[in-house]
Amino acid sequence: MNASLHASTLLVIALAPLLGSLLAGIFGTALGGAWLGRRLSHALTISGVLLSFILSAHTLMLVVQDGARFNETIYTWMVVGGLKMEIGFLVDGLTAMMMCVVTFVSLMVHIYTIGYMEEDEGYNRFFAYISLFTFSMLMLVMSNNLLQLFFGWEAVGLVSYLLIGFWFNKPSAIFANMKAFLVNRVGDFGFILGIGLIAAFAGTLNYTEVFAQATQLSAATLPGTSWMLVTVICICLFIGAMGKSAQFPLHVWLPDSMEGPTPISALIHAATMVTAGIFMVARMSPLFELSDTALNLIMVVGSITALFMGFLGIVQNDIKRVVAYSTLSQLGYMTVALGASAYSVAVFHLMTHAFFKALLFLAAGSVIMGLHHNQDIRWMGGVRKYMPITWITALLGSLALIGTPLFSGFYSKDSIIEAVAASHLPAAGWAYFAVLAGVFITAFYSFRMYFLVFHGKERYDQNPDSHHDHGEHAHSPHESPWVVTLPLVLLAIPSVFIGYFTIEPMLYGDFLKDAIFVNADLHPAMHELKQEFHGAWAMAVHSLSTLPLLLAVGGVALSYYMYMVNPALTSAMLRMFAPLHTLLVNKYYLDDFNEKVLAKGSRALATVLWRGGDQGLIDGVLVNGSWKLVGVVSRLSKQLQTGFLYHYALVMILGMFGLVTWFVWLKP
Repeated sequence: MNASLHASTLLVIALAPLLGSLLAGIFGTALGGAWLGRRLSHALTISGVLLSFILSAHTLMLVVQDGARFNETIYTWMVVGGLKMEIGFLVDGLTAMMMCVVTFVSLMVHIYTIGYMEEDEGYNRFFAYISLFTFSMLMLVMSNNLLQLFFGWEAVGLVSYLLIGFWFNKPSAIFANMKAFLVNRVGDFGFILGIGLIAAFAGTLNYTEVFAQATQLSAATLPGTSWMLVTVICICLFIGAMGKSAQFPLHVWLPDSMEGPTPISALIHAATMVTAGIFMVARMSPLFELSDTALNLIMVVGSITALFMGFLGIVQNDIKRVVAYSTLSQLGYMTVALGASAYSVAVFHLMTHAFFKALLFLAAGSVIMGLHHNQDIRWMGGVRKYMPITWITALLGSLALIGTPLFSGFYSKDSIIEAVAASHLPAAGWAYFAVLAGVFITAFYSFRMYFLVFHGKERYDQNPDSHHDHGEHAHSPHESPWVVTLPLVLLAIPSVFIGYFTIEPMLYGDFLKDAIFVNADLHPAMHELKQEFHGAWAMAVHSLSTLPLLLAVGGVALSYYMYMVNPALTSAMLRMFAPLHTLLVNKYYLDDFNEKVLAKGSRALATVLWRGGDQGLIDGVLVNGSWKLVGVVSRLSKQLQTGFLYHYALVMILGMFGLVTWFVWLKP
């Protein structure tokens, strides 16, 4: 154990945002008398997250330079039998990187919120929520055991529920946060089953102790079946990841979560919470490596999400929903990498994606502010000359997203495509097609949004809602204040450069060596990638002659032609492919299926159970039936209690006669 990492420092990293959240949430709202003003509330929460980020960066430096590690129990909550339930921290390369990503993106969102939520009545409450979210996410990524992981997992889900429904007077927001909560419960049911199986068969919740028993777990079968126990565990854990990381078909909550304020779209649904599932599978790599069945399932689910959610981004007109479907697609890419046993590539894309996707969400929010809360890209255009900082940062974010050589997204995305090609799993062929096709689709819808918003003719005067809602001010876009543009600039820097400088240590160096385990004999994808890697610059040069770049350029060129040069083609294609367009607009009718089949079916089942079980069996038989039976017995016994001695004497004589007769008949 390297003495340079101290438990007290790690506690401060986790608890500083919690303290800021409690102060702003209690004393900055009506709950505690609202005696903290707006300025003091945001100062306290930002200070907590800033302290957490500085200490996280210092921790990362110690991990990289000195090889520092930490894996200790901080507090034992209880011991049940031999099962210890503890709070503890595990800090290695994976954790330190996640800590820095979470705290940096959170810090940018906190600063941005000062400008974005300036006019909102729930200003202090919002800061309390996003700081509480930061604490929850840190507890999740820093945990050294499955109990604490589950606590952080559920806590980020709870705060997500609070933030999506932040505007609780808005019916669509309440519907969206309930949808997110319920869909995540489906995934979490699988997750807790997986944790329960580990606790039952390994007798521990500590990561290190569980991984030490991986070989024994791989030899066991689920009692009463012929299924491999480790396969069942991994699939259950992955179902949890499907909910949290919005994989098909549990993805339906994420686009609707755009009903919350834009800063939380960046914080929760781009950079941190939705990547918790990716992080968890990477952390559990010693178990997932033992089950090819689970890895194939992961690859198939990820590739379906990457391709088909990208299609939906093409038909969206709400600027935030375009970015939301882009997030779904990119999460699919990360999941495909996990299935290919390229866990480090998935985590690498998680990191690069966190920066450029948070940038795109915050840039979208800046555009919404500048256009007086118009979110429909059809009524934008020409914003570039009014909002130069927002324009250039959004362009850099878009270039990173589509995988432009030398940008951070290029290194992670191309590595995923190569890892899938090098994977020898049965599902790899379909997955390779899906991630390649996804490159073209991503480039198309990303630059469709970019061109419609920042270039072309100004269309503010055509907005049917502008005159009614916002008056004539809707025609005059303006650049956002510095508290909004500063986070854009600070996020744009890693969006461009971080991939170039970190690809070698993260994928082919020792940075993640003791955090992620890969069986190179069975899953050689990373080994093959390492053989072909000759440096970040050489990778960029080589990409100039590869198919992914050609597809990305083709996607950008087609979007430019369709939306800038020949818009009539767009209308013609809409008419030509009207059924397909209807299918995409209705999101493959999955929401309709969920609401009309699953929800109505569950309500019908609940009604049957209520009437038959609750009213009929419990109320009718057990509760009412018991007192009715007592009444009948009491009425009968009452008839026997006459009060006449000769009746009682007669009963005694008859009883004696009966007993004597009984014994005589029984006598042999």
